[in-house]
Amino acid sequence: MFRIFAPAALIAALALPAAALDLSNMSDEERANFREEIRAYLLENPQIIMEAVAVLEERQQAEQAQADLNLVTDNAEALFNDGYSFVGGNPDGDITLVEFLDYRCGFCKRAHTEVAKMLETDGNIRLIVKEFPILGEQSLLASRFAVATKQVAGDAAYKGLNDALMTMTGDVTLRTLRRMASTFGLDADAIEARMDSDEVTEEIARTRALAQRLQITGTPTFVLQDELLRGFLPYDEMMALVDEKRG
Repeated sequence: MFRIFAPAALIAALALPAAALDLSNMSDEERANFREEIRAYLLENPQIIMEAVAVLEERQQAEQAQADLNLVTDNAEALFNDGYSFVGGNPDGDITLVEFLDYRCGFCKRAHTEVAKMLETDGNIRLIVKEFPILGEQSLLASRFAVATKQVAGDAAYKGLNDALMTMTGDVTLRTLRRMASTFGLDADAIEARMDSDEVTEEIARTRALAQRLQITGTPTFVLQDELLRGFLPYDEMMALVDEKRG
């Protein structure tokens, strides 16, 4: 006769390795009774389910964090020393923050303000900007113009244009981009002529390929030292992570 498990015995049974609890050696009646006892216990103690879910989520988060760490390590050279991405903040800072952005992304616009505040309040952060246009033709147009500006007029010009693009509202058109460049005293004709060049196309394509390897599908995405941060984080949370990285 199959013995009905008391709660303590049931917990002990569930804690056993799968090989130690061989349901295949039970009769149909014994398996049915055992399953019913499990069901009854879980209904009486539903918190057990939530505890199990919490443990599962912790394990999944730990696995994802380790996977992200491996991705960053494997792609460190392309992330931190690609030779073409804009470098701002303190180029010699002890903390490096990489941002993948899209000028049409609302959360990127919010993040831009938070990142600017980080650079202002902490003079030891190195910022690397990756152009990652994924939200349509206007995004690509803006990125091509920004990359062309950097290649034609240098980092200072790119920084000013980047700030302006992040704060602008309305549609992105070639006309608005040319007008924006003119307000900075830039050669809009030269920038426009550069937009569709192989050099600009290659830079954006290399960043796309890097994002694909890192399994980045949205913006903003940050890499803070060795950690991937997928999505917008406010200033306080970002600075807490910076302090954590410094130990």
